Amino acid sequence: MKRFAILIALIALLAVPAFAEGINLGDFPLGSWVDENYGAVWTFSSGNIQILAKDGTTIFDFDQAGVQDFKVGVGSDGPFVSFSCAAAGKSYKFSKPVLKSQMTLEIERAGQPSYRVEMAKK
Repeated sequence: MKRFAILIALIALLAVPAFAEGINLGDFPLGSWVDENYGAVWTFSSGNIQILAKDGTTIFDFDQAGVQDFKVGVGSDGPFVSFSCAAAGKSYKFSKPVLKSQMTLEIERAGQPSYRVEMAKK
């Protein structure tokens, strides 16, 4: 019985990294920015990141899909947030230079070219 309990505890510890992390943007700027290339609006709220169509309908909800490797920090030009999403099959990095109103979005996609765009504040 003791071995069984140890085995269950070990499996639980190994499974923890497989679960999605929560979204906590900390001091990262909240609000909405427009990706004109795709007609999409990226919305950052205190506990979620969403991609919306210009009419407001939800295209993708990262809180529901789950994120991994979530990081919030400050780089040489200002705050950034980066994460990956297994459901989307992509890695994302957003940087917001302190002296600019634009936000930079960078997307890495397996087997596809990298994507980079400057997004205007909505």
